[in-house]
Amino acid sequence: MNTYELMLLINPQISDAEILEVIEKSKKILTDAKAEVLAEDKLGRKKFAHAVKKNRDGFYIYMKVKATPESLKDIKRNFGLQEHVLRSMLIKAGAEPVKKA
Repeated sequence: MNTYELMLLINPQISDAEILEVIEKSKKILTDAKAEVLAEDKLGRKKFAHAVKKNRDGFYIYMKVKATPESLKDIKRNFGLQEHVLRSMLIKAGAEPVKKA
């Protein structure tokens, strides 16, 4: 199992209770895919540099996850199907960006 970092951008037009529901649903997606949530941080509402699905801001959620590489495809697909998740990004923790010469 590898460690991954997950960032979710949640629709800002939903209530705080619905945001908590989206977070719980996200955790269920991860546990159903045999992943383990190591850490979770609600970063709050932030302004975007450009509009994402006609929204100028969104609620950011960060999670550190331990998962198998085989389960990533299902995890990414399920986050793409969530109604209130504007964007999701899953990267391997500790991965250095590739520098082009």
